[in-house]
Amino acid sequence: MTPLSKQFHASVGTPDEEFRNHDLSLELSQFLTRERHRIHLVGVAGSGMSGVAALLLELGHTVSGSDKVSTLETERLQRLGLRFHGQHQAEHASDAELVIFSSAIKSDNLILASARNSGKLMVRRAEALAAIMRNKRAILIAGMHGKTTTSAMAAHVLREAGLHPSHYVGAEIPILGSNAHWDSRGEYFVGEGDESDGTLRCFNPEHALILNIEEEHLDFYADLGAIEKVFTQLIDQTRGTVFYNADDPNTARLCARRNATISYGLSEKACYRGNDIKLRDFASIFCVYRHGEKLGEATLNVPGLHNVQNALGVIALASELAIQFDKIADSLRKFEHARRRFEIKYASDRFLVDDYAHHPTEIRATLKTAKSIRRRRLLTMFQPHRFSRTKALRREFGSAFDDADRVVITDVYPASETPIPGISGQTIADEIARHGHCDVRYEPRLEWVHRDVGNMLESGDLVLSLGAGNIHEQLSILAADLVIAEKLKAIIGGSGDIRLYEPLAKHTTLRVGGPARFWIEPRDENTFAGLIRFCRRENLPLFVIGRGSNLLVRDGGIPGVVVHPSGGDFAKIEVKGNEIIAGVGAKLREVAYAGKAAGIGGLEWMEGIPGAVGGSLRMNAGAMGSQTFEKVVRIRYLDANGEPHTKTRDELEVHYRNFPLLENNFAVSAVFRGHPAPVEEIIRKLEASQEKRRTTQPAAKSAGCIFKNPDSCPAGKLVDELGLKNSSVGRARVSEVHGNFIVNDGGATAADMLELIEQIKDAARTKRGIELETEVQIVGEPA
Repeated sequence: MTPLSKQFHASVGTPDEEFRNHDLSLELSQFLTRERHRIHLVGVAGSGMSGVAALLLELGHTVSGSDKVSTLETERLQRLGLRFHGQHQAEHASDAELVIFSSAIKSDNLILASARNSGKLMVRRAEALAAIMRNKRAILIAGMHGKTTTSAMAAHVLREAGLHPSHYVGAEIPILGSNAHWDSRGEYFVGEGDESDGTLRCFNPEHALILNIEEEHLDFYADLGAIEKVFTQLIDQTRGTVFYNADDPNTARLCARRNATISYGLSEKACYRGNDIKLRDFASIFCVYRHGEKLGEATLNVPGLHNVQNALGVIALASELAIQFDKIADSLRKFEHARRRFEIKYASDRFLVDDYAHHPTEIRATLKTAKSIRRRRLLTMFQPHRFSRTKALRREFGSAFDDADRVVITDVYPASETPIPGISGQTIADEIARHGHCDVRYEPRLEWVHRDVGNMLESGDLVLSLGAGNIHEQLSILAADLVIAEKLKAIIGGSGDIRLYEPLAKHTTLRVGGPARFWIEPRDENTFAGLIRFCRRENLPLFVIGRGSNLLVRDGGIPGVVVHPSGGDFAKIEVKGNEIIAGVGAKLREVAYAGKAAGIGGLEWMEGIPGAVGGSLRMNAGAMGSQTFEKVVRIRYLDANGEPHTKTRDELEVHYRNFPLLENNFAVSAVFRGHPAPVEEIIRKLEASQEKRRTTQPAAKSAGCIFKNPDSCPAGKLVDELGLKNSSVGRARVSEVHGNFIVNDGGATAADMLELIEQIKDAARTKRGIELETEVQIVGEPA
């Protein structure tokens, strides 16, 4: 093999020579399909490279591979014999006779540099695939959009017909078992051609099926003319029939001039024509005609008009290979999508669908398909792919989302590209808005996209994730959380409420804080107990929130179940003699006024606390010289197993602003005891409480007192003496009314609040030697 190695080594980096070297390709074909060698693949985790690795293993080669990441596919290949390395080191390929690399691998890669210096045989992925396919009757599927689905469909139909085809497809294909397979019994090989890097010129297939041609991959091609030149070369190198989509103008123009061509599509001019099309939810039914003669009806259990066109191409191909139409139609009825091609990830009253679409044309077709399913709303999350594509097609992207009701755009998946200044996901969001869409937003943090969309989600909606990067991971997270949400909903029944990724800024008096992964509002004790048991069983964190006063939630939110006992039993207030029984969801102010109505005094101070009974118990809240547990007779609570207990005040350990029992248990209700008092006296004290709150506390949004009072002096006075009133960080500011209040001037973040708190603590420590402790409860994850 020395001559072959020398020839290939000399030609690496000059692709035109490689593609024209017919004899060299024949030698490589023999090397790969009739001999056994040691071969290393650089970038083996990619969907295209993993397919080549699978073929080489089945052909009997000793195969190693390297990549920066491990995937489920590389794990599967390792079980088949692949030696996988999690980094690119020259020694990993030291004994290899051939190195195969993808176009995404940079020329300074350590393995490529070593192989080049040692004169080792090196070929690109497409060259290796083309050489393998030369040993069979090759059928190449090519085009900008739909290649993977059409290749999988063609391989499936030929397999069902008993032709034992080999195949190579650019995604995981459940119905085929894998993305690539070598079958020594059959004479055909169905392969997906990659047009992105010009390597379509490597192939000399017997038949080619051309789907569509338009401007794409403009990081590689200068313009449409350059793209058409590559496709023209492929068409000229096809030895047998070229099947082409008559509905695509560019494809039809290039292919119609050739003699051995067969057209397909919806056009009346097409040789194989689809008509009487009925799109039904996730399926399509259509009639097929050949030269005007009806062949029969076909049912395709993948949705979309574009997939009807893809199926017509496969029908044309299979029919010309002498497969009976009834057999073709039966195969198509069984066909299932490739991974990430309108793949249903979750189906219930809400549907979650993932698709690889990342070009404006693909996006329009996929959204049109999703819209035809007639769900209540179509919510879309999109991750742009490559900075160069985003820049070149920004206006086309702007008009591609008209069928989406709401759109969330995240940042660009670079795919090894260097960022382009001024180009980001915001670029596309701006173009969509400029085009007239009234509900589009940009979320630069990919890991937050599922939260944005999930919080919008309502019964009857369909969520569609689009992009060639890793946006599908966000949809998978959302799908997993919906499964949990369904179980939680079964516990709370129809009376309660559950929401995904609920912004806790809506539920705290400070109006800051990230989302609750699951926000649940139970209405009774039994439901609350069921939630506790479920969370314990599923190892889900559980946090209880009342009115959200005296609480600061970090910007990352709370990654578990947040229970907000409200309404129903939790809002009940019952008076018995001098005692008031109140659920944890009842507002303290309402308890005070229930006392007034019943002539019960001693509870007027509760009017000055903006929280609910539950929070008051947890923090032993107080005002006007009184504290919660001075008035508590007994409480009822649920333990960590959801079991109920009742304890009297004498059985409880209580501290200043701290009640340890509720650190791991959950209050349900409390009994407060007052004393008989004249209504006039109660009213006077209530008004005094109101006046004190009005004159000494800020009206702006706050969490109440931030710090516990140190022994030496009140915290508010200390902050005043330190000269920190009105100091600020971002939109968080120390109140000019009361130094122990930090207010939200509108748009403040938890990070702003926390930084300001630390500045105050540092000043107290440095200037006065006082260690301030926070009274406000700080919870959640950082952003």
